[in-house]
Amino acid sequence: MDAKRQTGWVYAPDFLEHKSDAPHPECPDRLIAIVNELRVTGVLAQLQPIEFGEATRGEILRVHSAAYLEILESSGGRYLDPETYAATDSPHIAKLASGGVLAAARAVWNGRLANAFCAVRPPGHHAMPDRAMGFCLLNNIAIAAAGILADLPGARVLVLDWDVHHGNGTQAMFYESPDVLYASVHQYPFYPGSGAAIETGRGRGKGFTVNVPLQAGSGDEDSLAAIDRILTVHAAPFAPNIILISAGFDAHEDDPLAGLRVTTDGFAQATRRVCAFANRVCDGKIVSVLEGGYHLTALPQSCAVHVAELISWARGRGAR
Repeated sequence: MDAKRQTGWVYAPDFLEHKSDAPHPECPDRLIAIVNELRVTGVLAQLQPIEFGEATRGEILRVHSAAYLEILESSGGRYLDPETYAATDSPHIAKLASGGVLAAARAVWNGRLANAFCAVRPPGHHAMPDRAMGFCLLNNIAIAAAGILADLPGARVLVLDWDVHHGNGTQAMFYESPDVLYASVHQYPFYPGSGAAIETGRGRGKGFTVNVPLQAGSGDEDSLAAIDRILTVHAAPFAPNIILISAGFDAHEDDPLAGLRVTTDGFAQATRRVCAFANRVCDGKIVSVLEGGYHLTALPQSCAVHVAELISWARGRGAR
């Protein structure tokens, strides 16, 4: 099959080595369950592996401070905040996760692949410029977005975040940028406390941050309406060249860490809508990046329908 019609896949066994000595919801079992589900459903065999290595120091410093990178590099074996641990090899693994997302973004941006899914951990969207937070060490999706902008100044990047928690780190990194439209659908008020509708950007970035907060108990109808609003009202006039999805699946009705009621089919429908929009505005260029999701049945099943939609749209069978 023509590689340009394929869906890329970022994964490495190294990602399983990021683990805490004590029980923790952000654990290797999450990825093990996802890979097993993709294999059993036949989805994994349809993906095109992407070669990648660690994000470089220069690539990381586009969004993180040098002082924080030094802290991270010496952090192995301890907690960086009350919820965020770093094992001995975690600095390497975090750089590898960011490097994988950046490699996927470049492959899709350059047309070598139609779209991609990055099964990486640790997650990234809470990582702030100067500190770890909320299970996140490096902001994978922000490093990828900044890499695209560095490769091609003038590019327009849409970051769509549907994790149940607001991506405060990603928002902070692009809050004054008109080149990245950061749009989030999330439970509110909820951890980390940010993501109010009045948070819309600052300076040249005013209007390029969009937050659509949902109350606990909201389900598919409200979530899909929020995504439709983002795409039609905000993303369409922005006309992105590529879409990066912070794909958390912890808005699922079975997830133990939150209170939204999105179903597995709701994630499939959301993917379908974003793919249809991407086909109209940016030649289908989407890179999806795993964030949260902590129910070990709901998470892999939601990932499987999400990736199956990406594959279908990559092959031109999505409009149905």
